[in-house]
Amino acid sequence: MLWSDPENEPPEELRNTQAMLRRLGVLMALAMVLAMLVIGVR
Repeated sequence: MLWSDPENEPPEELRNTQAMLRRLGVLMALAMVLAMLVIGVR
């Protein structure tokens, strides 16, 4: 890519979707850790 290329900004909709997916991933990771702890305690 050249420095003179215009900024390739994703549209607002795509950015919102990416942010939502990131939060979903974090929530899934936390849920997995919690499940591991619950299974470990039993």
